[in-house]
Amino acid sequence: MDNREAIGSWLSGPKAAAEQAGVEFGYRGERLGLPKDGPGSIAPVGRRIAAVLIDWLLCSLIAYGLIAQGNAIAANRWAYVVFVALSVLTLGTIGMTPGKRLLRLRVVRLDGSRLGFGGVLLRTLLLLLVIPAVIWDRDTRGLHDKAVGAVQVRL
Repeated sequence: MDNREAIGSWLSGPKAAAEQAGVEFGYRGERLGLPKDGPGSIAPVGRRIAAVLIDWLLCSLIAYGLIAQGNAIAANRWAYVVFVALSVLTLGTIGMTPGKRLLRLRVVRLDGSRLGFGGVLLRTLLLLLVIPAVIWDRDTRGLHDKAVGAVQVRL
């Protein structure tokens, strides 16, 4: 016996099957009380990834040119230290790194206040582990953000 409806829901994915069953999904950030669009809404994933890449490139250039003085192996090691320092200093004070500022993003606590230095340090260390950053919930918040009660929003 062939059930075409079951095959179609499997091919469409779990969200389509849940919608067909009557489960309603809101926009990203609705459960957190954030607006759907504009300032204060959840930051798009592509811009967040681009911001991290900009920050990493900046840290790599600093490590290569200023600290390791042209030694590529030492520069790779120092880039981690520079990244942690950059993140803790900038996120802990103004809530955004240079890459996030260029792409008009900000990291805030769920209540809208600034993240403390301890939370920023934990978030940064989890980000460097990569795995917590690529596991998301429905609101596209990574585990590194959930661990410290933070969210990345648009400016």
